[in-house]
Amino acid sequence: MSIRIAVVGACPFPVPQGSQVFLKDTALALQSHGYEVHLVVYGYGEGTEDYGLQVHRSTRVPGARRTKAGPSFHKPLLDLLLARTLRKVIARHSIDIVLAHNYEGLLVSLAARARAIVYQAHNAMADELPHFLPMGRLAEFLGRRLDLAFPRRAQHVVAPHAGLGAYLMACGCTPAKVSVLAPPAIVEWFPEEAAVASSPPILYTGNLDSYQNVAFLQHVMQRVYEQVPDARLLVATNDRRVVPNAEIVPTPDFDSLRNVLSQDSVVVCPRVSWSGYPIKLLNAMAAGRAIVACRSAAHPLDHGRTGIIVDDNDETAFADAVVELLRSPERRAALGTAAREQVRSDHTPQAFAEALERIFERVLRYPR
Repeated sequence: MSIRIAVVGACPFPVPQGSQVFLKDTALALQSHGYEVHLVVYGYGEGTEDYGLQVHRSTRVPGARRTKAGPSFHKPLLDLLLARTLRKVIARHSIDIVLAHNYEGLLVSLAARARAIVYQAHNAMADELPHFLPMGRLAEFLGRRLDLAFPRRAQHVVAPHAGLGAYLMACGCTPAKVSVLAPPAIVEWFPEEAAVASSPPILYTGNLDSYQNVAFLQHVMQRVYEQVPDARLLVATNDRRVVPNAEIVPTPDFDSLRNVLSQDSVVVCPRVSWSGYPIKLLNAMAAGRAIVACRSAAHPLDHGRTGIIVDDNDETAFADAVVELLRSPERRAALGTAAREQVRSDHTPQAFAEALERIFERVLRYPR
């Protein structure tokens, strides 16, 4: 009999942001591997696409429309309603394992009294909380206390990269119950080749929250303009904010993002927040794009082979790398081809689902 999995995300769904894409890709990978998958999310999203998944939505809260990450007035009520929905799904469908994505997914699963929780970590709160709460070191301290208190309560923890795995073990998670597993991506969603552009744009994709370090990118662009005056910055986002001197390309769904990534460009990732795993990098690699990224967030990249990695917040090095790629279509093509092949070999949904299956089998043998 198939193992029944509840994949929990304390977030609106669908939304074209990294965490929700990771949530969707995880559920689809497990479903394609033969699991009975139930996706449990908030009662709203952007669009109605369910991707062929069994989606269970909590009661919709009037006025709750926020899709950005971070605290909000409605969050406590949304999470309480999601915990109630999860309890019903666990009982009605005899769920074997709850796969809790991100911190709130873990808290909701604990509140629902799920017996077997695998925590799919997305970040460390000590790293990300200061970006959302303007309290400086106090926010970092509070985040650290959360990291010490809650991940260890899951039956198993899955970290997307070794740095976060080591940090969570230092926070008290049992090493034998921590696994490192990079997220999946699908190269077939993107065309094999893109027409080479004589003047490719510089492309940023994703939300514009402070942890993305977009302000640094604007300083980089000033240095780029000094060497390439006609350079263009495209910002593909579902965020409604304005980025000075950039052309905003609305991306309300994955199809629109895929169209942007399917064109020749230099993709930039200015993020320096170390604990998360930018899904945008996997998408760009799967699309075969050349990438420049800051070191702390460049987890899937191999410097010089699948992308160019520069030191955090080094404006000169970042700008020089972008200019190099703008001027060399051969270099862009070589990096993009290698990146695509790395995703094809190291980030397949099949391998991801098989690795999770081994974790699930271990968890089901743990004492409750």
